[in-house]
Amino acid sequence: MPDPTFFIGSLPIHGRLILAPMDGISTYPFRSLARDLGSAISYSEFISANDIVHPPPNIENHLLFHESERPMAYQLLDHDPERLLAAALRLMERSPDIIDLNLGCPARQVTSHGAGAALLKEPEKVSFIVGSLVRALPVPVTAKIRLGWDDKSLNHIEIARRLEDAGAALIAVHGRTRAQGYSGTVDWDAIAEVKSAVHIPVIANGNISSPNEVRQILEHTGCDAVMIGRHAIGNPWIFSMQDRESVTAKQAVMWLHEILARLVNHYQVPVGVFRFRRYLVEITRPAPIAPSLRERILSALEPDEVHALLDQILTG
Repeated sequence: MPDPTFFIGSLPIHGRLILAPMDGISTYPFRSLARDLGSAISYSEFISANDIVHPPPNIENHLLFHESERPMAYQLLDHDPERLLAAALRLMERSPDIIDLNLGCPARQVTSHGAGAALLKEPEKVSFIVGSLVRALPVPVTAKIRLGWDDKSLNHIEIARRLEDAGAALIAVHGRTRAQGYSGTVDWDAIAEVKSAVHIPVIANGNISSPNEVRQILEHTGCDAVMIGRHAIGNPWIFSMQDRESVTAKQAVMWLHEILARLVNHYQVPVGVFRFRRYLVEITRPAPIAPSLRERILSALEPDEVHALLDQILTG
């Protein structure tokens, strides 16, 4: 095996491209395929600490990972220090490699409870939470942040330094504020400021859609790696540094067969088939298929029927 690209604490990381944690997306079926294509770390979708302390019936779908995915990171979301610690300790029973703290989710239903990006407004609380996790856990603690709540309260450098001082082993930076959500320009200069302000590894994140942008943001920011989120849904081949335009129709159809099989195995029918539809839409966006065939695939309920219809993409 080649030398590590960088380390998270003492954990070696091989590669500079990483699938971002995304709600409803970063579960085993998609993560595992991203890893096959080159993603260097598996991050879970964000997991509410309350769902670990008081598990709902479907929690296993969110927590399952395979040994082949290591290094594996669970991302926790909450505002309560005690509940976050209790959840992290319970997750240790599953032997993850990393516990990551979500300090970036901009969704109103999250921030209205003081979690996600809302914690950026409480720097001392961030220090306390991370410090308590670092002292209690046997694995590296990391965090994913935004630049601040809005453009009048940019505090990415303060938060980054607090994270490092509290013992965090890595910071991923989405180069927008909470107020921006997923719109507006990603501030590469601000990400570079975080990289210059700390001595731990920093991952750049935010609207990276092509291999060329991967190269440019790494050069511009000096970051150790790049985290790719929404654009990876339509082009998972970006983890192999391929533009979507270079992926053949045969490759795309083979990938669709595989994600369907893994989704159905993971969620069973009909949920796996329903979840497949988003991938079909995103994967075929650059090369639209016949509207009638697309509608038949999107309305099919049985996996065998979907597989048969996918083969028709290449024949007609």
